[in-house]
Amino acid sequence: MVNRKKGGESAQGSTPGSKKQRRMAAVALAGLFVLIMAIILLMGLWGKGKEEVETTEEIASGPATSEPETTMIQITQTEETEPETVGYVSPIDFEGLWAVNPDVVGWLSVPGTNIDYPILHTVDNETYLHRSLEGEETVAGSIFLDCDDEGDFSSLHNVIYGHHMKDGSMFKDVVKFKEQEYFDQHRDIIIYTPDREIHLRTLAALYVKSEPIRRKTSFQSQEGFDAYVEEMIRGAGALAPPEGEISRLYSLITCSYEFSDARTILYAYERKDGNVDEEEEISTAAHKEADS
Repeated sequence: MVNRKKGGESAQGSTPGSKKQRRMAAVALAGLFVLIMAIILLMGLWGKGKEEVETTEEIASGPATSEPETTMIQITQTEETEPETVGYVSPIDFEGLWAVNPDVVGWLSVPGTNIDYPILHTVDNETYLHRSLEGEETVAGSIFLDCDDEGDFSSLHNVIYGHHMKDGSMFKDVVKFKEQEYFDQHRDIIIYTPDREIHLRTLAALYVKSEPIRRKTSFQSQEGFDAYVEEMIRGAGALAPPEGEISRLYSLITCSYEFSDARTILYAYERKDGNVDEEEEISTAAHKEADS
């Protein structure tokens, strides 16, 4: 009985102590767990901070090429170019003419007349009086520019000669311009050169005595030139007022028979407006068709 009682007391006495120990152990474990988690967390934060510091240092100290590559799109700007312009192309085959005679400097055409010939130019006024384009001796000679003129028709007064032939060739039609009606019906003259076309407008036609003053080609001033033009056309049988200031004068001279040593002169001037009359267009087209 005694033994049973002691044993019972012993069992009853140990129960409160065991529960307290278990609670303390649980608290200790919980504290340890919290401590471990805190340490892990602190270590993680420290490592992340170190990584960020290292990454920042690498970016700051790294070469410029370490920046992210970007695709470069090259835009090529096309330069605007002016359309290619085609230079003047003469309807006259000057290359072919030069192969026959290198003295050719132009081609004279008076629409509505028989005047349609090459113009020659050399160092004197005798060579082509009785010599053809081909260099053969002939009574008709050739149409030629005064030797004192420039071969490119840049002189202030360009003097062109041609014979008055009975068969109607050369400058026979020049004498017809002395009649006002005929003059009014044939106002336009064209001189073709290798580089350009010179469009002329008739100014006056008259017959005069052959005098050196009629072939004057150089002038000291514009005033002197203007006075010369006025003097040369005085007394003209056919006349038309100029369309503006005359900057360059042309003379077509041929023999005339009103008296001994007479000359008929058709005066014309360069047109500044560049307009081409219908008859001129037809003449140009005819040249092109003939050469093609």
